[in-house]
Amino acid sequence: MPDAPSTAVLFDIDGTLADSNYAHVDAWWRAFRAAGESVDAWRIHRAIGMDSRRLLEELLPDASDEVRDTAKQFHTAYYSEHMPQLRLLPGARELLEAVADAGHAVVLATSAPESELSVLREMLDASAWVTAETSSEDVEQAKPDPGIIQVALDKVGVAADRAVMVGDAMWDVESSGKVGLPCVGVMTGGIGGDELRGAGAAAVYDDAAAVLAAFRAGEGPIAALA
Repeated sequence: MPDAPSTAVLFDIDGTLADSNYAHVDAWWRAFRAAGESVDAWRIHRAIGMDSRRLLEELLPDASDEVRDTAKQFHTAYYSEHMPQLRLLPGARELLEAVADAGHAVVLATSAPESELSVLREMLDASAWVTAETSSEDVEQAKPDPGIIQVALDKVGVAADRAVMVGDAMWDVESSGKVGLPCVGVMTGGIGGDELRGAGAAAVYDDAAAVLAAFRAGEGPIAALA
């Protein structure tokens, strides 16, 4: 049997591989209204990628647990309406394939619930290249808590200094940094390059296709993995 990979690339999915962030914004905006609350869409967008419990605490600081639970339930319902229209971002599948072909373990490091992950998994159609994946069932708290990143590394038995994260949000960068894992930022989630760099991103690209181009050119943190 071939040796298990000693290096890994962890991938966030929402906003990184799948064009789903704005679907989440719309679903949360409608959910808050349905729960009797009002939150500006730009504030919601700033919190996308954060653990849902933390997101609700951030956006509804004075609301009761009952109101927050109601909003979460409505979000699930409204987001499901968007699922048939979700699509992959440029270069998503090709990047996963190239990373796997280079001998790195490919890990889908997401805290999405299984109901959402199953749809994203089908869209990606990348089981041949994916070594492991995480979901909301793996940790009690998601990003920016580093737990999901550590679980992802543990699943493939790779140390943080032998891996790279790819994500679209400050929360990806921050959670990776807490375990000493460099993070490549992409701007497909709607967060600007300056802010991603300010959060500590090792490099920033427009999208997965640009990450792939740099990797093939022997440039960037993923190419530096040996």
